[in-house]
Amino acid sequence: MHDPDDAPEATQAAGYILAEQVGYLLRRAYQRHLAIFQAEACDPQLTSVQFSTLCALRDGGAQSQGQLVKATGIDQATIRGIVDRLKARHLIALSKDPGDARKVIIAITPAGSALLDRMIPCAQLITELTLDGLNPAERMALLYTLKRIAGTDED
Repeated sequence: MHDPDDAPEATQAAGYILAEQVGYLLRRAYQRHLAIFQAEACDPQLTSVQFSTLCALRDGGAQSQGQLVKATGIDQATIRGIVDRLKARHLIALSKDPGDARKVIIAITPAGSALLDRMIPCAQLITELTLDGLNPAERMALLYTLKRIAGTDED
């Protein structure tokens, strides 16, 4: 069996520069976006994933936790904590599904909707600051490409 540690250093690193890898660049871009989000959010307690969750509830209406996972792309374990924190702040409410008492339905509250109303202009600024330095064509290409990579494009 070949041990990669026995290969010459130049061979191991040939062609692989971390700073040019898609995962690295996506992570760095996301870290920058999150820093901008935290600096510009009109509610310093609101995280980007909490904001996304509130948006999904506003856009899709009351839904189960499983539906919320699909709508946001946030994993099941993480969404539970988000739901708990949003519920503690009275931004969402939980109720039993009338058709299946085992299923919990999550809905945005008036306080959650009011927070979203205040947050939307901040979110627009956050997007603008994240894309700062890109011309309109680059912005369109980036968003198109990210949708393709994420598998959310409508083509």
